[in-house]
Amino acid sequence: MSKIKHLLAALMLLATPAFADLAADKAMVDAAKIAGTVGEQGDGYLGIVSSADAGLSRAVDAINAGRANVYADTAAKSGTTRDAAGQATGATLIGRTPSGEFVKPLNGGWTRK
Repeated sequence: MSKIKHLLAALMLLATPAFADLAADKAMVDAAKIAGTVGEQGDGYLGIVSSADAGLSRAVDAINAGRANVYADTAAKSGTTRDAAGQATGATLIGRTPSGEFVKPLNGGWTRK
């Protein structure tokens, strides 16, 4: 039992920086959405609306990688494709995007909502 507790504690220590990084990435991306630098796309991924520094680009890439994993899991469980899962989520995310932020529907260009 003690080994399991130690293993769990070690895993939590290893995972904590990842959660902190994800929270920092989300905060950076949320600020960039408000600033008009990043927006939601119809494929379910974030996109760069205008130029972004390397840190913001990495944050967008990290969040998109997480989304890709979720879409793959959803597709496997529902018998659809990852693209279809992403597009369904993209439509929901675009619908939830606040006025003033940028969105890019499928087969469309960036527009301010």
